[in-house]
Amino acid sequence: MAISTADFKNGLTIEVDNAIWRIVEFQHVKPGKGGAFVRSKLKNLRTGAVQEKTFRAGAKMEQAPINQRKMQYLYADGDSRVFMDTDNYEQISVPDEQIKDQLVYLQENMEVTLIQYGSETLGIEVPNTVVLTVTATEPGIKGNTASGGSKPATMDTGLIVQVPFFVNEGDKLTINTQDGTYISRA
Repeated sequence: MAISTADFKNGLTIEVDNAIWRIVEFQHVKPGKGGAFVRSKLKNLRTGAVQEKTFRAGAKMEQAPINQRKMQYLYADGDSRVFMDTDNYEQISVPDEQIKDQLVYLQENMEVTLIQYGSETLGIEVPNTVVLTVTATEPGIKGNTASGGSKPATMDTGLIVQVPFFVNEGDKLTINTQDGTYISRA
């Protein structure tokens, strides 16, 4: 399906230069001299690279039909991860290299969204927040308050997060998966 730059919105997927891109942000620009154009920031869904591109106003391109399926993470299988469709029990193996940024948030039986283009698997989307357990951190010292700074803590998935001083080993924490930051105790 062909779309123009007037149809742009954040999250839309398009095909440009034989690659599949998701629009991260865009801006219509009308200079005083010359033609209008659209400045956009695009994320390549195959490589994860973010690139800025400029299009003429009204330029046409193909919309990429992306299929999103709810899947359940089952287990690690060598250098790939196995996911199962909870409707038909079909299992799909995804190489770790394709989902390296999301690996530190994956937990067994977690619901994720598998992103596919045709039969090609592009990656996964994890929930916005996850609850992880602290496996290693320096012990809290009496007198340290919630506003007193932060220390590194290693979570059960291997993720290292800056946490307040009062957090101890064994605590369950809510973590933001968009930027890998501590939100609160769970």
